[in-house]
Amino acid sequence: MRERQKNTKLIGALAVALSAMLWGVDGILLTPQLYNLNTAFVVFVIHLFPFLLMNVFFFKEYRHLKTMTRSDLLYFFLIALFGGALGTLAIVKSLFLLNFNSLSVIVLLQKLQPVFAVILARVILKERIKRHFVLWASIALIAGYFLTFGWALPDFTGEGVTLLYAALLSLLAAFSFGSSTVFSKKILGNYTFVSSTFFRYGFTTLIMLLIVLFSGHIGDFSQITSRNWIFIALIGLTTGSGAIFLYYFGLRHVKASLSTFLELMYPITAVVLDYFVNGTAYSPVQWTAAFVMLFAIVMLNTEKEK
Repeated sequence: MRERQKNTKLIGALAVALSAMLWGVDGILLTPQLYNLNTAFVVFVIHLFPFLLMNVFFFKEYRHLKTMTRSDLLYFFLIALFGGALGTLAIVKSLFLLNFNSLSVIVLLQKLQPVFAVILARVILKERIKRHFVLWASIALIAGYFLTFGWALPDFTGEGVTLLYAALLSLLAAFSFGSSTVFSKKILGNYTFVSSTFFRYGFTTLIMLLIVLFSGHIGDFSQITSRNWIFIALIGLTTGSGAIFLYYFGLRHVKASLSTFLELMYPITAVVLDYFVNGTAYSPVQWTAAFVMLFAIVMLNTEKEK
């Protein structure tokens, strides 16, 4: 029995680590390859096709619509709006802006999500903020600044403006994903992960459909190249819904404190790929800032687990 439990925990840990690595691959190698398409259209497509595939296997999930309360519908909408639409729009746009330069900086800044999640939990869920959080959150935010700009002040000309804009979008993505985490606490205890993922993708697809309709990009299917289709399929099956299923499967078998360390495979994978594929190199101060920021995020999560 103990051997079986040990193997189950090991498989769960590997699932979490693999999902984190897949997200790192997505940020550096996959999503940036769709830069020739409109940002909103990309977000629409990478949610549409996984949702259509889910309909094949999980069509029975629609039965929950009969018993959903208005509160359930509202929170599913908010989860999709922030975690699906706004968050993904912000991170995809930031990756497109950099034209394959300093992509791992954007990925690392997105790891500030727990900071915003705790702040929003204080506002929405009335959870008390401890001094420990204020300390490590402040350290993480300061480190995020030095990660982005090094010792220099923000450059408001040329490429400096682009990096600043991309960094702000990445922070918006972190805020949006943090918001989604808080809203999820309100509802996901009442639904299985399969149901929650199904309706999150469904609501996000509807929101993005309205956005591309009103922005006039619904006809952009004709602009998708064969190369684009390959990456859309890869994202949909691996780093999209595939990684999410792996992640939550793993969380069922490992402690949240352990998953915090396993999830570091996300930024580590991104930094390594960005260096070897795109030739991005950090300055010593950026390396130090990246380490300090990730350490602060780990401390925030481990304290919360305690």
